[in-house]
Amino acid sequence: MNIFPTKKQKFKLIGEQAETLNRLNRRTEKSENLTSQYTDKSFRGTITGNEFKIISSVIGKGAFCVMTGKINSANGYVKVEIHKVFRILLSIILCFPVIGIVIAILTGTEEFSPIFILVAILQILMIRFVFIGLAFKFLSKASLNRLRDVLDFEWEKN
Repeated sequence: MNIFPTKKQKFKLIGEQAETLNRLNRRTEKSENLTSQYTDKSFRGTITGNEFKIISSVIGKGAFCVMTGKINSANGYVKVEIHKVFRILLSIILCFPVIGIVIAILTGTEEFSPIFILVAILQILMIRFVFIGLAFKFLSKASLNRLRDVLDFEWEKN
């Protein structure tokens, strides 16, 4: 089980590879740092040859997912991951239930009970699968739809 979700999808180009790469270059603002800023382009990131590493330019939620991929002559792939900064912040949030139990035991406000361990595990699972999982599902879908609209390709069936 991965701590943070990822998604990898293959696609089939409708047009030529050169046309698709040209379209991606025109709609991407060059940026080594994958950070959100106001721009009239669809993406921010780097494109090297036929490989790319981009984020959506939507302010607030576009930087949550990083899309890395490669465009070949007739097809390609894209891998979507949670941005490194968000992974660090979410890791800290995942530690909160354990920290809360340790503080409660050390201060003596609560007497230790095995139920605390079960509650902490359930809280961690809820944070991971409900909050992080749903946020990734919706934000990655929005980013992938934006990429599909810009590059004009079809998803391959897995």
